[in-house]
Amino acid sequence: MTAQPSPQGEAALLRRVADDRLRLLRFLYCDPSGVIRGKQVHAARLAGPVHSGLGLTRAQNAVNVLDDLVPIPDMEPVGEVRIVPDPATYVRLPWLDGVGSVLCDQVGHDGRDWGCCPRAFLRRTVDRAAEAGLRVRASFENEFYLAEPTEQGPVPWGDGPVYSSAGLDRSARVVNDIVDALIEQGLDVEQAINEYGPGQQEISIRYDDALAAADNQLRLRDTVRGVVEGRHGLLASFAPRPFPDAIGSGTHVHFSLWSTDGGANLMPGPADPFAVSEVGRAFLAGVLDHLPALVALTCPSYLSYDRLRPGAWAGSTVSWGYDNREAALRVASPFRGREHDSANAELKACDASSNPHLALGGLVLAGLDGVERGLDLPEPAAHDPAKLTVAQARRSAIRPLPATQADALDHLAADAVLTDGLGDLMTRCILATRRAEYDRCVRMGDDAVRAATFAIF
Repeated sequence: MTAQPSPQGEAALLRRVADDRLRLLRFLYCDPSGVIRGKQVHAARLAGPVHSGLGLTRAQNAVNVLDDLVPIPDMEPVGEVRIVPDPATYVRLPWLDGVGSVLCDQVGHDGRDWGCCPRAFLRRTVDRAAEAGLRVRASFENEFYLAEPTEQGPVPWGDGPVYSSAGLDRSARVVNDIVDALIEQGLDVEQAINEYGPGQQEISIRYDDALAAADNQLRLRDTVRGVVEGRHGLLASFAPRPFPDAIGSGTHVHFSLWSTDGGANLMPGPADPFAVSEVGRAFLAGVLDHLPALVALTCPSYLSYDRLRPGAWAGSTVSWGYDNREAALRVASPFRGREHDSANAELKACDASSNPHLALGGLVLAGLDGVERGLDLPEPAAHDPAKLTVAQARRSAIRPLPATQADALDHLAADAVLTDGLGDLMTRCILATRRAEYDRCVRMGDDAVRAATFAIF
């Protein structure tokens, strides 16, 4: 079921647009290829679209990241759906004069999910978690590169030693503007630091309920790009491996399980907050069990698999461990004085080429399957999984993740839990568009793919 705006919500949205003296309002959504797309309407003509949405061809979600229209049954350029705004997501865009935006659901003429709305998919998984007595909270920890456009291609900008005051200073005029713009839109910025790669930055937003966390991820990506390009004439790249000789960029998902009233974090062990509770272990075991298929949603693009390699702190194996940054799934140690509130796990095998609603929804589905089946975790990896002995690796149930986008898609196609949760149309859309992307990228070659996708995400 897709949430529909109430008359009160519609009226409040129109008042805010008038109060902010907007000339244009953007109706934004993130399609299954991970690209933020949308349309914009003049403020004087908003009343109708705010209520009934804007028309969108059924074929629009069949456009992949390279803007190729992929033939998919039931998604031809015949017939329409509607992109309907969620008034609660309204913001004025700080880097533009007189422009705001809202995030949208995709619905059919009857106002219901038409089968290929990522936001509706996440909402369904959240409802399933609630039925199991769980409330999932999450945050996306983003790494991205700042670059200067040149005739020879993008060149890293604002470089400095990792975590250094020099690096913070060199990128400060840009990062400060980004942080201000995020805060102005209501996002709670926790950290803004310079990372390992040349010109690489990291920004972390405070955790929130799952749907809000995914929405926040779209806001962050849109804001970084808008501020960096619009105010500074630079480029921002969230691509998983934008420079072949530099470390990749991840979008690590931190998540925790709470009681449905939000009052208690259920992840930490009752007696030892550094341990994981029984329900937490089952949830993490489900994520591990489905991880070879799940990465088709969390690391979905061609270059994602150039990042998932040993020694990159990205997680190249099905593995977990306590504060093990080479494991795909890290149980983070809690902070002194707020142990129970801060206990969480981190999926490192995720990047910003993903649609955050699909990535987080898939993670929740996988975890819930572990809870329903009563799974338990193997022995944690106490060292880099690539350096374990054969016996240690066997005890920790270490196995490789897919090495290519195509391999991951084959695993997804064979995973009934994820495909049933996605639904028939969404599953066919993801498999067809991403396989077409893979085939074309193979023909293009890695360097051409980097150039074509550098600033898309």
